[in-house]
Amino acid sequence: MIEIKEYNGIREIYLARPPANALNPELVQALAAAVAGAPTAGAKGMLLSGAPGMFSAGLDLPQLLSLDRRTITAFWRDFVGLMCALADAPIPVVAAITGHSPAGGAVLALCCDYRVMAEGHYKIGLNEVRVGLPLPVVLYETLTAVVGPRQAALLGGEGRLLDPEQALAAGFVDELAPLDDVVPKARAWLEGVLALPANAYAATRRRARATLRSALADATTGPAIDAIADSWFSAETQANLQRVVAELRAKRPA
Repeated sequence: MIEIKEYNGIREIYLARPPANALNPELVQALAAAVAGAPTAGAKGMLLSGAPGMFSAGLDLPQLLSLDRRTITAFWRDFVGLMCALADAPIPVVAAITGHSPAGGAVLALCCDYRVMAEGHYKIGLNEVRVGLPLPVVLYETLTAVVGPRQAALLGGEGRLLDPEQALAAGFVDELAPLDDVVPKARAWLEGVLALPANAYAATRRRARATLRSALADATTGPAIDAIADSWFSAETQANLQRVVAELRAKRPA
C-alpha cells in the first residue's frame, strides 16, 4: 500500500493503493507507521507523494460505509492520529501533490510543512460539505491553521475544490510545478531547509507549527472522535454518502 524510497537522508513515502490511493483503514495504518518510523530510521526529512495524476482521492467511502460504529470510530481515531503524526513530526515533511487531492488527501497535505502541487486540471480541497458530511472540527481547525479564518470559512464552509492556481492564491499550497517536476521540487525544498543551521531551523519550525499542533491537541480524545462518529452515522449524512457512492459506482466502466 506504500512504497519507501531513500534519497540521501530524505525518505519518500509513496502512496501505492491503485487506482486512486483512497484512504481505508489499512492504508492509514501503514502511513502512520511509515511516518512514525522515518525519524527513528535516521531520515532527516520526509516526502509524501502519490501516483502521477492522483495524489489521493480521499476516503474510501464504499469500504468505510460498510463499517459498524466501533470500526468507523477506530478508523477516525487512526486517521486523526496520522494527522497528529505529520503535524508533530520532529523532521520537516513536504507533500508532493502529484494530482487530484480532494478531502482526505488534502487533509494529509495540510498537515505537512510545505506543499508542492502539480499544474494542470487537478483539484484540491475539503469538499466534505458537498458530499453531505459535516466538516469535522479537527479538519476545519487544521484548514484554519494553514489558510486563516476567512479562507477556511469560505473553502471549508462551501466545500470548494480548487484548481492549482486557486489553491496557490488561497495559501492552500505553496508552490506549483509541472507534474514531472513535483517530486524533484519537493525534494529541493527539503534539501534547502536541511542545509540551514539545524538548531535555529528546528526551533523556528516548532514555533511556526504551534498553531497547527494546537488545533490537533485534543483531537484524538474520546469525545472528539465520538462527535465525528455521531455525525457520520446521522441519517442525513448516511443518505448523502450512500448517494455519492451510488453515483461513483454508476460512473465505473461496465
